Amino acid sequence: MGLLSRKATCNSHGQDSSYFLGWLEYEKNPYHHLHNPNGIIQMGLAENQLSFDLLETWLAKNPEAVGCKRDGQSIFRELALFQDYHGLPAFKKALVDFMAEIRGNKVSFEPNNIVLTAGATSANETLMFCLAEHGDAFLLPTPYYPGFDRDLKWRTGVQIVPIHCTSSNCFRITASAIEEAYQQAQKKNLTVKGILITNPSNPLGTTMTRPELNLLINFITDKQIHLISDEIYSGTVFNSPSFISIMEALKDMNMEKNNRVHIVYSLSKDLGLPGFRVGAIYSNDPTVVSAAVKMSSFGLVSSQTQYLLSVMLSDKKFRNHYIVKNQNRLLKRQRKLVSGLEKSGIRCLESNAGLFCWVDMRHLLSSDTFEAEMELWERIIYDVKLNISPGSSCHCNEPGWFRVCFANMSEDALELAMQRLKSFVGSIKKHNHQESEKLRKESHIGKWIFRLSFQSFNEQDQR
Repeated sequence: MGLLSRKATCNSHGQDSSYFLGWLEYEKNPYHHLHNPNGIIQMGLAENQLSFDLLETWLAKNPEAVGCKRDGQSIFRELALFQDYHGLPAFKKALVDFMAEIRGNKVSFEPNNIVLTAGATSANETLMFCLAEHGDAFLLPTPYYPGFDRDLKWRTGVQIVPIHCTSSNCFRITASAIEEAYQQAQKKNLTVKGILITNPSNPLGTTMTRPELNLLINFITDKQIHLISDEIYSGTVFNSPSFISIMEALKDMNMEKNNRVHIVYSLSKDLGLPGFRVGAIYSNDPTVVSAAVKMSSFGLVSSQTQYLLSVMLSDKKFRNHYIVKNQNRLLKRQRKLVSGLEKSGIRCLESNAGLFCWVDMRHLLSSDTFEAEMELWERIIYDVKLNISPGSSCHCNEPGWFRVCFANMSEDALELAMQRLKSFVGSIKKHNHQESEKLRKESHIGKWIFRLSFQSFNEQDQR
């Protein structure tokens, strides 16, 4: 009889994915502009570090919130003592107002329908526990965030069935792709409990179109299954088309009270606060909300964090200023990455959101295989010293695509990364040219030898 549980000794966490392995290599040799200028530049981490100065300026102007004070009086003891699992009402109200503003106030959210969790990771797993049994399945459009293999499956036992999307239509979801995934699950005797999407998409950096959202709503209505819309990048939309939340699509279809649609949100991306561990579930189903609140006791958001953020997000002037300024900075940085890649002859999927680009490096592969993709990835991380995420880790079914992040580093670091990549691509082109010239010369010599041999044969024949 083993001393440890099967869960403790199993290898299903997903840490062996190239997505996580890239992080490990970076941690062994991290780039620093002074202490380690030849180290690996981290471009595989979707963090937003572009607007810390805005947050820090607000904090400097609001020392009471930082110091756990209200109207000049300390509320330290109040925050330090046990709090209700439901969360601080003031924070939940400020959070739903922030979520509405990000969506242009086209929809509103009810504070009683929100459940606070320790980040989006906890929110997604909690919904799996609420909506599915061990062995049930959720359908996910590809490519998708590699962490979902851990977040959705590891402890819950839920299975993921991919909805295969392709570059032929810019990885848009189609009715045939959804139906094919659904049928595939049934062939495996899996009960499909729902579909999970990320909108804006991680790793594509694109927002879903209204026809896609309508297609999804109609499909889950027809099949009587759930839809989870992970909208943690909703405040990062920096270019047209504008973001359309699943709640807006439901409202336009007169289905805003649908209790089979659930939203996951977090302040990790929009405010750049992953270390604060603030996530949320929004649902119109009171049973789901009740169950999720009970489960949230295993991963609560600290009262001090809730209080600080309730004051910050209640500041409407700051809130509006931050949203606009942050989106402008993301646009500028994204254009810098795209421009740098284009100088190397590398193109990206056209994007309008997120903290990354979906980069097309198919022309740099030695062959159209995932083995060649991994060979290229290894050269980029070990030789070029850039950590980017290969498409295979995102379950893309076309080799040669990579997710490249742009908001978690300084502008100088990004420029250096582009210089390194340009030199690398140049070396590949030079090598390919030399190989081409070698083959051409070998072909020319071969033809010359053949002509001499043929001529000699004719002369002998004439004798």
